[in-house]
Amino acid sequence: VESSYYRVPSGGRKGNRASKLTYHKEKGYVDQATLVNAVKEILSHEFIDCGYRLMCSYLKEKGYIINHKKLYRIMKQANLLKLEHRINRSGSGRKFVEFRKVITSRPMECLEMDIKVVWIPNMGKNAYLLSVIDVHTRRILKDYFAFNIKKKQVINLLSQMFEEFEYPENIVIRSDNGSQFIAKDVREYLKLIGVSQEFTHVATPEENAHVEAYHGILKKEVFQRFEYRTFG
Repeated sequence: VESSYYRVPSGGRKGNRASKLTYHKEKGYVDQATLVNAVKEILSHEFIDCGYRLMCSYLKEKGYIINHKKLYRIMKQANLLKLEHRINRSGSGRKFVEFRKVITSRPMECLEMDIKVVWIPNMGKNAYLLSVIDVHTRRILKDYFAFNIKKKQVINLLSQMFEEFEYPENIVIRSDNGSQFIAKDVREYLKLIGVSQEFTHVATPEENAHVEAYHGILKKEVFQRFEYRTFG
């Protein structure tokens, strides 16, 4: 026998309304704008570029109580899910490497720089090694080892290095497309002192082979052989 009563759909959206507040262990309930700012602050770190699942873990470390489904919705609304919206890697105006193999005739003709991530076990976090090598002599001209390397540290290191060598002319410096190297301030500084800058293509470490090889040797012969008690 057919029922004489049928449920009439309301036409509205099913389920409970999405919560506009998120709980923080110290601040209490915060609004969505505060949470979005927290996400953007995490993404501003030069070595962090992640989606909503890993971001959920970062937020929990900072005291937020949130699940990945809610964070997905919030990041989607804030246009933070797509790679091009999370971080600007365009670096318009970059000159890319034309010749993969570097042929030099003198010192200080072509330099290569790169950043190596170094895990410090007893500290429980990564440190970063910035190295600059002279392709002709294979000499490390300058390096900088710290828990944080941004464009300011890159400019300071290059400034000290070029000052020591009395700003020689006709220098080309190569690097990958790390956020510190494609930064506008770094490119403007090198242009100001007359140093040509060129960038390797994506997934081609062989275009920066000399400094990559140096960091590879350090990893094999030093970093993987020893554990350090302190950063110093």
